[in-house]
Amino acid sequence: MEKYYLAIDIGASSGRHILGSIKEGQMHLEEIYRFNNSMQKMNGRLCWDTRQIFQHILTGMKRCRELGKIPISVGIDTWGVDFVLVDGGGHILGEAVGYRDKRTNDMDVVVNKYISMDELYRRTGIPKQMYNTIYQLMAVKETNPKYLEEAEAMLMTPNYYNFLLTGIMKQEYTIATTSQLVQVETKDWDYDLIDRLGYPRRIFKTIEKPGAFVGNLTPKVQDMIGYDCRVVMAASHDTASAVMAVPSTKEDTLYISSGTWSLMGIELTEPNNSIESNRAGFSNEGGYDDRYRYLKNIMGLWMIQSVKKEIGDQYSYEEICSMAEKEDIVSLVDCNDSSFMSPDSMVEAVKAFCKGTNQQVPETLGEIAAVIYNSLAKCYGDTLREIEALTGKHYDTIHIIGGGSNADYLNMLTGKYTGCKVLAGPGEATAIGNLMAQMIHSHEITSLAEGRRLVKTSILSSGEFQD
Repeated sequence: MEKYYLAIDIGASSGRHILGSIKEGQMHLEEIYRFNNSMQKMNGRLCWDTRQIFQHILTGMKRCRELGKIPISVGIDTWGVDFVLVDGGGHILGEAVGYRDKRTNDMDVVVNKYISMDELYRRTGIPKQMYNTIYQLMAVKETNPKYLEEAEAMLMTPNYYNFLLTGIMKQEYTIATTSQLVQVETKDWDYDLIDRLGYPRRIFKTIEKPGAFVGNLTPKVQDMIGYDCRVVMAASHDTASAVMAVPSTKEDTLYISSGTWSLMGIELTEPNNSIESNRAGFSNEGGYDDRYRYLKNIMGLWMIQSVKKEIGDQYSYEEICSMAEKEDIVSLVDCNDSSFMSPDSMVEAVKAFCKGTNQQVPETLGEIAAVIYNSLAKCYGDTLREIEALTGKHYDTIHIIGGGSNADYLNMLTGKYTGCKVLAGPGEATAIGNLMAQMIHSHEITSLAEGRRLVKTSILSSGEFQD
């Protein structure tokens, strides 16, 4: 009898339910449900609609019953850093505020009163990003301290949905590391740091490794969807799942997980929390099988997504790529500039940056897209040279995974600015990695290396993998 596994992959702009199975030595994927997702203004804050997202989770799970393909298990992955505070009754305290909200403005100044940036990086291996959980929690402490007083748990986004499915509160390692509150060597909460910052210890639940069993569905959820299954912790930070699906078993494989964010890096077995690494802005985020995702966050396709929504919604991404390819504008922007984090108008932000740096100001959709794509690719080239300087190694190949791997024009520019051979795919890397963790849990796959070999042969045979 065929075994099915369900990956629920929720990104900052959309979510999808993908059934996975292994047939005749090949991994097969079937997307059964997709939904849009975005932050919304609630009480003056940019927030996630957790009720709506959970309804989408249930709707997609019901679809499995309708298809007659009941999964053995389900795993959930999402973006990092965001969380909810939950009281003893399991209710959210306040809003599920998102990482693009400005509540963390100046919270680094407050955190610096308790710990220096250099010591914080040395302890956690994570550089300062104003959206990190450590700053979001400080914003709560400064403006709504009663929430911390009343909270029973701080649950990172995917762990909260696991709780809604099972009634069990657990934290998963890869997503927890994005908080900047996990000790980089011990891979556990840095309780000394937590005490210094004045956050209550009790809200930080025991950290579990990806692939751990959470629990079965609650009777209430079973009644709503029509079946029971196991909930297994995927590598629940979406990039951690995506990196699992890099179709290479070579050590030191260079990758770009390309989506709303571009995450560029390698895997390490030991962290690099040196001063030089901190200055360059590299993270030592948790990975599957006790590995570290040594990477840099780059703004990514958020910029194109915003421009498309603003002025180009009648065009597909493929059409926008085609427009950009025909332009010869040479202006570039710094993709990691804070002005592109959450502007009222991405178009105007790009124009303002070009004007402020005495470059040609893009006017058409094609010109704006060309500026963004070239700027991203240049950033990839700059980051490659930083990785090579920090590791003392040379890289001649980049694996581009995730939805952005379908952007042929960006892939071409990446090769141009990095001088590397570019291998694109799989596009659904995050869902594949999610499925791999579940399959390893159920012993259908024996290891990460076997899973990667399976991905490589499966993707190659389906024609999704391109050189």
